[in-house]
Amino acid sequence: MLVKTLNIKGMSCGHCSARVEKALNSINGVEAKVDLETNSAKVILTEAVSDNMMKAAVDNVGYEVTNVE
Repeated sequence: MLVKTLNIKGMSCGHCSARVEKALNSINGVEAKVDLETNSAKVILTEAVSDNMMKAAVDNVGYEVTNVE
């Protein structure tokens, strides 16, 4: 198990964060919880998932991952 934090640009409301959380959680091996106040998502990886795959999921719903820690 690996934990990462994604910093996300463009979220401004609960609907935004819910869309990002749903997009990330749709990836096999990802358990994500989005925090609107910090504009970030805490991601627990239970399988090997690339940063690019998570970035693409966020991009596809209209937001941008600015950093992965």
